[in-house]
Amino acid sequence: MLDTPATARLADVPTLSLADQERDPDGFAAALGGSFERFGFAIVADHGVPQALIDRAWRETEALFALPEEEKRGYHVPGGGGARGYTPFKTEIAKDAAHVDLKEFWHVGRELPAGHRFADVMSPNIWPTRPEGFRQTFVELFAAFDRAGDRLLSAIARHLGLSSDWFDPAVKDGNSVLRLLHYPPIPADAQGVRAGAHEDINLITLLLGAEEAGLELLDRETGGWLAIKPPEGAMVVNVGDMLQRLTNHVLPSTTHRVVNPPPERRGHSRYSMPFFLHPAPDFLIETLPGCVDAEHPDRYPTPITAHDYLHERLVEIGLVKM
Repeated sequence: MLDTPATARLADVPTLSLADQERDPDGFAAALGGSFERFGFAIVADHGVPQALIDRAWRETEALFALPEEEKRGYHVPGGGGARGYTPFKTEIAKDAAHVDLKEFWHVGRELPAGHRFADVMSPNIWPTRPEGFRQTFVELFAAFDRAGDRLLSAIARHLGLSSDWFDPAVKDGNSVLRLLHYPPIPADAQGVRAGAHEDINLITLLLGAEEAGLELLDRETGGWLAIKPPEGAMVVNVGDMLQRLTNHVLPSTTHRVVNPPPERRGHSRYSMPFFLHPAPDFLIETLPGCVDAEHPDRYPTPITAHDYLHERLVEIGLVKM
């Protein structure tokens, strides 16, 4: 029996202000790293993404998913792994889950210039003809997430004893993805949940839209589920498997899910916008020496490129067929 948002205990994840980073970079890095080490999650306010841009993005997202099903499916690329454009309802499945997720989504990636060296592994974006202004809005939002992500990675590097710019070359032209998510209303007899228990693939995820109840993380200390409830406008940020692997589990990637709402909210849609921050495809995920010692031997002695790791994981969740 799945916990509901009403029964899951509220997680004691601290809310940090990214504005503190400039005033006290070491203090902010320690607070962010401490929250990640305990929960794999942090809540970040004052993240610098303009509220007017966020409001515009929500309007465009709702308008996009309100389009007729046939029109949306015209932007789906069969065999494309959901890399860009539309992925229909009930397509993605969490690893080892019995039922597909109750969601549909749209992916926006990095805009690359013609002839870019990653053009063969990073698909071009697919842009709908409506809603009008969609492309401009999400190019702007992608860039704003990118800037916030760079600042957070700088703090993570500092927490790990690395230079504050250590991640800069790793994520330059990175294969990050902005996902627009729509969880439609839930019928009483629905099988499965909005998003089954899973871990993210990437370095870190920056999420807007978690104010609507449903997001829960698995507490490694107790084995129970904890609900995440950020203040209005704050981001939820979590560690992905690539960063977990890079740090030899010093920063853990925590299992999380989106549960179905209580009966009084089942008639409502839920929207969210996660930004999956990825390194460049040729970045070698190789355990950081500072995260290995006699008590913590290297769990991953064989390095792997970010591109190959991503492909392995997309097969697992059903977006890429072997």
